[in-house]
Amino acid sequence: MMKRFFKSDSFKILVVTAAVAFIGVLCAAFSHNASSPATSVMSFVFSPLQKLSSAISHQMKNVSSAFASSSYYKDENEKLKTELEEYRERLADYDELKTKVDAYEKFYDIKKSNPDYKFSYGTVISRDAADAYNSFVLNTGSKDGVKVNDPVIYGSYVVGLVCKVNTSTCVVRTVLDPRVNIGAFESGTREYGYVSGSDALFGDGLCRLSGLDSSTSIVSGGIVCTSGAGGVFPNGLIIGEVVSVEADDVSASYYAEVKPFYEPGEITDVFVITSFEGQGEGEITD
Repeated sequence: MMKRFFKSDSFKILVVTAAVAFIGVLCAAFSHNASSPATSVMSFVFSPLQKLSSAISHQMKNVSSAFASSSYYKDENEKLKTELEEYRERLADYDELKTKVDAYEKFYDIKKSNPDYKFSYGTVISRDAADAYNSFVLNTGSKDGVKVNDPVIYGSYVVGLVCKVNTSTCVVRTVLDPRVNIGAFESGTREYGYVSGSDALFGDGLCRLSGLDSSTSIVSGGIVCTSGAGGVFPNGLIIGEVVSVEADDVSASYYAEVKPFYEPGEITDVFVITSFEGQGEGEITD
């Protein structure tokens, strides 16, 4: 029985404990402090534990500080995000205002030269993907005085023609659309005809000045303007520049290929001329 006890774990633990206590007594005896042997033993045994506890406490303080710093930076990040959104909104408002001012500046000269013009400012809000000729919708309509067949311009340049009107919106066909016909002339030669879109030229961003004689003097680089014929467009608006002069395969006449000065698909802000002297006088061709 005793032999089994000496081999047991309990006996081993007792021996280790006694040895630690004895070492503690010796350390206390040879030290010159006033602590009791028991106190010295306890100090010797638990000193490593105290150091470990202190280290853990220090690390916990560091962790707590890290959490506090993380919370601070998170709050700062959210604040910066809010400020960034505000700046973006201000920038968008500025860009919108600048675009509108630019459009008014381009219209100013023609308005000054033609005080009889009344107009409505419009912004492109959508484009008709189902329309092969890229008609678009403006945010101005009948409440603003807009009517069907009102001309649409950008500065002094022709963009197209209103073809449908709702209360607050309208649909515009561009000068490249074959359904739009404009009385026109070439400014250098004063030769007259009419401008319309063409299925064959639409892909190249061109329209055509038709009805020219075979003896035409129009050459590349000539400027084509509205003549006012038909009462749809006022006289003197600029349509585009002559690219080439070609013979018509169907008739004996000639036509000029014309490139508008502004690509209709790239324009975002325009003016609709709602009234001008001579509007509606003459037959309207559509």
